[in-house]
Amino acid sequence: MNIDERQKTASVTQTGTSPHGAARKRARGVCPEETTIPMKKPELLAPAGNMEKLRVAIHYGADAVYLGGKAYGLRNLADNFTSAGLEQAVDYAHSHKVKTYLTVNIYPDNRDIAELYRYLEAMATIPFDAYIVADPGVIAMIREVSPERTIHLSTQANTTNWKSVQFWEKQGIRRINLAREMSLDDLREVRERTEVELEVFAHGAMCISYSGRCLLSSVMTGRSANRGECAHPCRWNYALVEETRPGEYFPVLEDERGTFIFNSKDLCLVQYLPELVGSGVDALKIEGRMKGIFYLATTVRVYREAIDCFCADPAGYRFRPEWLDELRKISHRGYTTGFFLGPPKELDHEYHSRYIRSYDFVGIVDDTLPDGSIVVGVRNRLETGDTLEFIGRGMSCTTLVLAEMESGEGEPLGVAHPNSRIRLRLPFPTEKYDLIRRAKEPSPS
Repeated sequence: MNIDERQKTASVTQTGTSPHGAARKRARGVCPEETTIPMKKPELLAPAGNMEKLRVAIHYGADAVYLGGKAYGLRNLADNFTSAGLEQAVDYAHSHKVKTYLTVNIYPDNRDIAELYRYLEAMATIPFDAYIVADPGVIAMIREVSPERTIHLSTQANTTNWKSVQFWEKQGIRRINLAREMSLDDLREVRERTEVELEVFAHGAMCISYSGRCLLSSVMTGRSANRGECAHPCRWNYALVEETRPGEYFPVLEDERGTFIFNSKDLCLVQYLPELVGSGVDALKIEGRMKGIFYLATTVRVYREAIDCFCADPAGYRFRPEWLDELRKISHRGYTTGFFLGPPKELDHEYHSRYIRSYDFVGIVDDTLPDGSIVVGVRNRLETGDTLEFIGRGMSCTTLVLAEMESGEGEPLGVAHPNSRIRLRLPFPTEKYDLIRRAKEPSPS
């Protein structure tokens, strides 16, 4: 369901209460009765495509991160980590009391097995908190190489019902990332019938195929999505061609640009955190190891704030519209609640596939210096006179018109270019890893 059609107030829903009844209570601003499922504060799980993203995720409040090596995860085109980098990442995360989960969730072919054994042996000495796995054969291999290792089941395993969850629970799987195709009622029923930890996606891109199991990329580009090399052909522009009229392209919709018939809007469940928490899930996951740090910082800080606010005072909780406003400032395709509230409607598809970008990410605080100045790593062109927003932890955001800046050598600058480092003196405190953004100029009408 299109998120813009939904109420902006949310609250705990009693197990068994109809979605329509809960919606009426939300519309009146009333908190429905507490769920009969024991409420627990869910873990906030964030993507970490490289070391910088890992540090940013931790800075903004992630409880755990998921990350991959150079192979055998489903995001082989992300930066990812070398073996030495994985050791460093785990050490850094654990020093900040954050858990780390290694993705080993490809579906390997016969030719992969020998090398995958060697990879698992290399990983055996690194103290990951869990592996994320989809394939039963890989689970068996992990049990041979690292029998003590905790295993989480990937969404790629297509777990859509409580009987499957019970099966995996009997295999010793500690946590299951349920398929995005499951509704709120489905989540509640699984929780009532099982004891294993449950994880669900709360935000990010939606795949057109069953829990991400897709062959389209393999057929069209030779790059297998199930082996971590998806080319995302579902995001491409398509038109209709009649066989006797080669070269004549007809849009499926009345749109001169063609149509993006496979697309979905991005998942966003921030308005329904009380329902998610009330369903008894153990972890809320943010999609996006291929996304940039502006996306990562924004999603983590918003969901961190919303989770903390709800769990601190469930009865008095009210959704804050600024949370959704913040999420709209990152690049996205429009937002949907996916299957969470029932089957998606036509408005949940994104036929234009254009990313909505209202802000530019322009820099990150690389360091704070003893003299009170800060070092900024520039990511987008900056010039004096720009109006900048400094994004801190929580929902802290301070606006400043950039009056002056210096090079690393202390020389005054009027313009700073991407990949340079500059020094700023600010009238307010900032922290290392705070991000800086700038509103985009409106397009001419």
